[in-house]
Amino acid sequence: MADFLDSTPSTDDSKRCDRAFLVGVQTNEMHPGEAAELLEELNELVENLHIGIVGRELINLRAPTPATLLGSGKTEEIIAQAKAVNADLIVIDESLSPAQQRNWEKLSGLAVIDREEVILDIFADRARTREAVLQVALARMEYSLPRLTRAWTHLSRQRSGGGGMGGEGETQLEQDRRLVRDRITRLKQELVAVQKQRGVQRHKRQRVPVPTAAVVGYTNAGKSTLLNKLTGSNVLAEDKLFATLDPTTRQLLLRGNQKLLVTDTVGFIRRLPHRLVDAFKATLEEVIIADFLIHVIDVSNPDFEKHHATTLSVLGELGAADQTIITVFNKNDTTTDALRQRARQLVPDALFVSAFTGENLDGLQDRCIEQIAHQFGATELFIPHSRYDVIAKLHAFGHVQSEEQEDEGVRIHGRFPATQKALFAPFEVAK
Repeated sequence: MADFLDSTPSTDDSKRCDRAFLVGVQTNEMHPGEAAELLEELNELVENLHIGIVGRELINLRAPTPATLLGSGKTEEIIAQAKAVNADLIVIDESLSPAQQRNWEKLSGLAVIDREEVILDIFADRARTREAVLQVALARMEYSLPRLTRAWTHLSRQRSGGGGMGGEGETQLEQDRRLVRDRITRLKQELVAVQKQRGVQRHKRQRVPVPTAAVVGYTNAGKSTLLNKLTGSNVLAEDKLFATLDPTTRQLLLRGNQKLLVTDTVGFIRRLPHRLVDAFKATLEEVIIADFLIHVIDVSNPDFEKHHATTLSVLGELGAADQTIITVFNKNDTTTDALRQRARQLVPDALFVSAFTGENLDGLQDRCIEQIAHQFGATELFIPHSRYDVIAKLHAFGHVQSEEQEDEGVRIHGRFPATQKALFAPFEVAK
């Protein structure tokens, strides 16, 4: 794992953190037991950074305090518990302000981070494409800018006798702030260039208007495994949170030679930092422009209702709340009858599949064909033998349901996008 402060300038006393003490916070606004569920999720998030968990504490917070969020007495209690188990890192499952974070570290002498910083570090570890790397770097820089003083607390910050700011720390801090601001500006410029290039690639794809679907869902629901099973591809699919950060598009050939472009997307999570939602807006544009969505839910997870709600909430933030959605309950081979019943009540028309065993993937393909049929009008065409170029294009971008050879030409029944009307209109058979 990279140093949890590696988005800020390093210092001689920086070190790797290997032993974490986790703090869950139950507030009055949360449902009973919600903090405990989030703490379990935080546990898995931290373990994904290869950090050992040496202790956990769940507290009830009536009202936050400005200095440390939790109040002085509870803060001292948590610090004592963390030191008792030799923790070198305290992770608080809430958002800390820069001042609160500094106060915690000053009082404890330990590294202290919040849920947002954990998720940022995971994204930094997993990003692979140029765009994802830039997006994560930008999010981390914006997060780190008001927290730079954490990196220089060991340096002098005294005023000189002449009234100017003296001391190595303050000078270095101002230099670092300028460096970070300059870096943020460059990252934004690079992102514009990368996104422009991706837009060109998307435009080329849309010139041959093959139907598109985006696979969405809570992290670790099995989206990448489903894409691999459907398309025969080998997208990274691991049993861990945020295994896939970069959008991957593969072609799925459905029955009747109908082509469908399927895009895997980053998984959603409760309390996904807003700066990451903003940073990944361009990546998640695939969700907005897709013809329909395939929402994958892990039906073996007892919290799947909350995962379902989280995904719909994030889709709403992205402006994709009105998209047509095929809901798929995955991992049906490892769940229970009770969970299946709850799932049927939540989404009555959902499909139950197993991306691992291939169970009912034919049913999912049938549902995809139905969605495409709804969007493409049924058409009968008669094309002369001299225009096989038109027939080839129809197969490329449409759904040819039947094709009959006749003396004067080829009679075709199918569904084709209205955007290609100019191509096939001359050959339509009047009804």
